Amino acid sequence: MQAVEPSVRPPEGQPVAPPVTRRAGRRGRGRFTPYVLTLPTLLILAGLLAYPVARMIVLSFQNFRLRNLLNPTDFPPDFVGLGNYTKVLSDSFFWTVVARTIVVAAICVLLSVGIGLLIALLMTRVSAWVRITMIVAMMLVWSVPQVVSTQVFGWLVDTDFGVVNWLINLLPGVDFTNHSWYIDAWQGWSVVISVVVWGAIPFLAISLYAGLTQVPKELVEAAVVDGANGWEVFRNVRFPVIRPLVMIVTTLSVIWDMGIFTQVYVLRNSKPELDYYNLAIYAYEEAFAKNNYSLGSAISILTVILMLGVMAMYIRQMFKIGEAD
Repeated sequence: MQAVEPSVRPPEGQPVAPPVTRRAGRRGRGRFTPYVLTLPTLLILAGLLAYPVARMIVLSFQNFRLRNLLNPTDFPPDFVGLGNYTKVLSDSFFWTVVARTIVVAAICVLLSVGIGLLIALLMTRVSAWVRITMIVAMMLVWSVPQVVSTQVFGWLVDTDFGVVNWLINLLPGVDFTNHSWYIDAWQGWSVVISVVVWGAIPFLAISLYAGLTQVPKELVEAAVVDGANGWEVFRNVRFPVIRPLVMIVTTLSVIWDMGIFTQVYVLRNSKPELDYYNLAIYAYEEAFAKNNYSLGSAISILTVILMLGVMAMYIRQMFKIGEAD
């Protein structure tokens, strides 16, 4: 019969050493989990975008015009090296477009994220049936195609039959009869920004509301008991919890709003004036309206480089959340 060794117990009063675990090793291996999980998506995106991006890069180093497209055998495109980039970067109009793109995107992001956060906070205060009604209404707004919503806004500010002009005319001392919102670029861009913000609010509001529901109610109640007002509860309790989500939706909004195209193109009847050029419109007009495919490709590549920093921030935030979990 095999003898059983008695368990050795430490003397009374002496702390018991915690059992040795392998949590550190698991944590080290877990650092690579977000990268492994995103690898299939990255491979699919690379497969879909590799050829178009590579082709665009090649075009940006060539002088590719319409005759090269119609008869590439007899008229092969000339290699110009950095000539297209030099031409674009030395053009003051390009930098004007870059500044306009950044300013418009910043305004759109601030308005859409700010209004979306306010609506999300409101959804936490209303009754269940009001909240469901708000969600359904916003989902309907989000489901409307951009072309349709832009046309609706175009009709609202129409010069002859626009409802907005009619409402403003009701104000005493104001005459907006046959007023065109596009003669002045600031007014025209205000219409574009309104369309962009209107279409972005549903996604932002619902996403931020979902984040607010994850804030422990005990923390909010404890802050209220301690005498904190609504702003202090939001700043010190709710916002720290949803800060990563706010960073993600803000970064996504920057990426989307830097590439505004449909709203400008539809509102200006497919012929946007120079005052309504952003980087997306500029690249499209150079490539397809003027058949200067190489210059349009160079502008597109510079736009991608400009947005790489923003996309890197977005990816980093996603990985941070994965590491925190």
